[in-house]
Amino acid sequence: MTGRAAPFARAGFSLALALGVTLAIVAAAGAPPFDTLAVMAEGGLGSGQACLRTISALVPLLLCGAALCVTFAANLWNIGVEGQITMGAVFCLWFLRALGLSGALPPWLAVAGGLGAAMVGGMAWALLSGVLRTHGRVHEIFSGLGLNFVAMGVSLWLILGPWKRPGMASMSGTEPLPAALWLPALGGRPMSLWGLVLAVAAFFLAAWVLNRTFFGLTLSAVRQNAMAAERLGLRPKGRMLAAMGLGGALAGLAGGILVAGLYHRLIPSISGNYGYTAIMAVLLASGSLRFLPLACLFFAVLTVGSIQLPLALSLDSSLAGVVQGVLVLTLFAARRLLPAGKGGGA
Repeated sequence: MTGRAAPFARAGFSLALALGVTLAIVAAAGAPPFDTLAVMAEGGLGSGQACLRTISALVPLLLCGAALCVTFAANLWNIGVEGQITMGAVFCLWFLRALGLSGALPPWLAVAGGLGAAMVGGMAWALLSGVLRTHGRVHEIFSGLGLNFVAMGVSLWLILGPWKRPGMASMSGTEPLPAALWLPALGGRPMSLWGLVLAVAAFFLAAWVLNRTFFGLTLSAVRQNAMAAERLGLRPKGRMLAAMGLGGALAGLAGGILVAGLYHRLIPSISGNYGYTAIMAVLLASGSLRFLPLACLFFAVLTVGSIQLPLALSLDSSLAGVVQGVLVLTLFAARRLLPAGKGGGA
């Protein structure tokens, strides 16, 4: 099999195997398999509003997927991406409350500053995990998971404490921002057009950094052999921290867009499991930016379409989670059954 065809063959084989296993699981649950898939597809792409909802899910998935690809290039698994989304949202809302609501900055500048603050928040949270890895010898998976819970606790404390709605503490979130501090919306709702533009621009920026710069080349060297990279003077620890910082900034931007472009306030669990879903999208894409947009779109359609399962077929929407899990498991199975050829790699 040629190097060019091998990645497509592995991806196609993985999806075909996943589809077969998924249909078998759905049938075993007593649900019509093809009708279930059709309902999810219709729910995600069947109308203009469905497409807008899918775009609203695609934006954070694409940003988080790009963030994970950057850190994966340095052989780091940024499991803490959920917490970085949350802290990005927190920093964004803090900036908008401090300098936007007060009128200290024009609305457009306040929104831009809020998104910048979101990137700083996500970067800082990722660097905490990175420092624990490079200087504390704590694996980034464990530190990332722990920091996810801390970020969730911080957001809940703010929602129910300092930033609670006047006269009440509501789990529905903080007081909504005025419309002047929103990103311009796509078609009126539900996701900002600028959020989509920023996500696409960030994706291409990540691709350029990884494939067209000396920094990206050094990350590849660190991933292949950190000891050899150290002897070549590439400072692997510094490269790892830089990768974590860039990945955290992208994830934080996703949190900022969720605040300024979708929810317009801080809500509990604002990350919406987009970070964990992005991990599965990156696995489906074999860590390759070439296939990441399609993988993210697939999971966005699946996430949005699953909402229709209880309404159309009286099925639990958690079935989409089963489909996602099957995809990841069959991806690894496909790699065993159809190994990469000599000339190809994803």
